[in-house]
Amino acid sequence: MSIQARRERERAERERLIVTAARELAESEGWDAVTTRRLAAEIEYSQPVLYSHFKGKSAIMAAVAVEGCADLAAELRAARTAAPGPQEALAAVGAAYAAFAERRPALYDAMFTHASDLPFATPQAPPALKQAFGELVEALRPFAGEDDLPTVAETFWSGLHGLMTLMRSGRLRRDDHDKRLTILISRFAR
Repeated sequence: MSIQARRERERAERERLIVTAARELAESEGWDAVTTRRLAAEIEYSQPVLYSHFKGKSAIMAAVAVEGCADLAAELRAARTAAPGPQEALAAVGAAYAAFAERRPALYDAMFTHASDLPFATPQAPPALKQAFGELVEALRPFAGEDDLPTVAETFWSGLHGLMTLMRSGRLRRDDHDKRLTILISRFAR
């Protein structure tokens, strides 16, 4: 292995370590606990080492968000492809999205709630973002009819995100979550 290849591998390993530490710290203590000073202490590197990989906390959060979108895409794909038909697939994708948001609140917030410089809905979007959105598109494809499929998917996603955000913040009754999810899905699965 060349020296250059070894350095690149070590750099990638440090980046992975930083992202993993940020994700774990955010999931256990919230994003306010994630600071470059705290991350440097967690991974036993100096703050300048962190800054040699990421411009700051927002860049680290963006890396966590991209990783989270890859995780979400895999879960949505598994739910969609395991379903026996289109209506069941849409219901499974909606349920998988909701379960992800509930199970991984800090990760979900990095992906979809906190401000981000990630280029969503553009050709420059990272592949993981496109894949996660693509799973929504595929689940809705049988129901879009003459409507613009990406716009239908954005509308469905907005509904899911709104339901999860309002419920998680205590603005919607948690007891009625399944009813609301069923209503949303039934409106799109026509």
